[in-house]
Amino acid sequence: MTDQRQLSELNSDERGRYARHLTLPELGLAGQTRLKAASVLCIGAGGLGSPLLLYLAAAGIGRLGIVDDDRVDLSNLQRQVIHGQASVGEAKTSSARWRIQDLNRHCQVEEHSCRLTAKNALQLIEAYDLVVDGSDNFPTRYLISDACVMLGRPFVYGSVQRFEGQVTVFNQGPDSPDYRDLVPQPPPRDLVPSCAEGGVMGVMPGLIGLLQATEVIKVITGLGDTLDGRLLLVDSLSMRFRELRLERRPDRAPVENLVDYEQFCNPGVPVEDEESQGMNSISVRELKALLDERTDLVLLDVRQQAEADVAVIPGSQLIPLASIESGDAIERIRLLASGQAVYVHCKLGGRSAKAVDLLARSGILAVNVTGGIDAWSQDVDSSVPRY
Repeated sequence: MTDQRQLSELNSDERGRYARHLTLPELGLAGQTRLKAASVLCIGAGGLGSPLLLYLAAAGIGRLGIVDDDRVDLSNLQRQVIHGQASVGEAKTSSARWRIQDLNRHCQVEEHSCRLTAKNALQLIEAYDLVVDGSDNFPTRYLISDACVMLGRPFVYGSVQRFEGQVTVFNQGPDSPDYRDLVPQPPPRDLVPSCAEGGVMGVMPGLIGLLQATEVIKVITGLGDTLDGRLLLVDSLSMRFRELRLERRPDRAPVENLVDYEQFCNPGVPVEDEESQGMNSISVRELKALLDERTDLVLLDVRQQAEADVAVIPGSQLIPLASIESGDAIERIRLLASGQAVYVHCKLGGRSAKAVDLLARSGILAVNVTGGIDAWSQDVDSSVPRY
């Protein structure tokens, strides 16, 4: 962390602002000045990044960096509470910076409106004392972890899925575990759905993000026992917290350089690159032209019923992917097709690509609708809600 001799004194305004911290004997003036002198890089200004950034700024972190290349969408507002309706369409880094500066003018905010990559990760992370994870994908988590190992930076990790979440602290010391000790090998691409496809209860990123913010403050100030070597699991439906011991693997290879993390997590040809895999595909605009011309076209929707309750493409038939995977729906689809091609869509195109592959194995000709109903809403019919 920053050398104690470099810590700045608190001015009278800051002493009043942080009075409730200063009256805590465990934190006090020394702890608060450590927070002021600290710099934290938050990867992502979304569901996890929102509570993280708000509470770290409120706590008095002196310098906050934000890495995000996305823009605020209406569907974000259910959980990304740092943004408001007026920020829809705005860069998330800009929206977050405005809110933080309104909350605490003493906090210096640095925008990095880009995606974290192997080319920029070391340069970005080296400029901060600590990194906190607000990302939502495996390639970024491996990248953050490896870069933090190479630079000797602590890494406060968190993730959410549906009604569950987890938090830990990686790389706090030379014997601490890192992300590769938790997930030695990336899971298959279609095993863990994204937040966009699997959904998430809006308060879950808030709960996990606050736990992450707590760990950040503890790492910086030396308060209490951090989650170094402990993985905290949260189940909001039962409101149970469990803890697993996490240890550094003695046979783990040293991290000496950054790699292509997209390729590492998705070896071979990416799912989106359907043409190189020989998968038949069609754009939503091409689908709309076909629907205008034909009345006998079979359009399958392989999402869940809860998603179909939100939005549908008119004329589609809902057959969830799980029923195709189990084989229960194969004969029904074969009858619907009657020897014709079946067009398949989901939300973004991943589940439908899997369904097309499964149907092909059963001898049913199927075509994937790239981009799914989300692309349909953006490119064909804006009255169909995005979610």
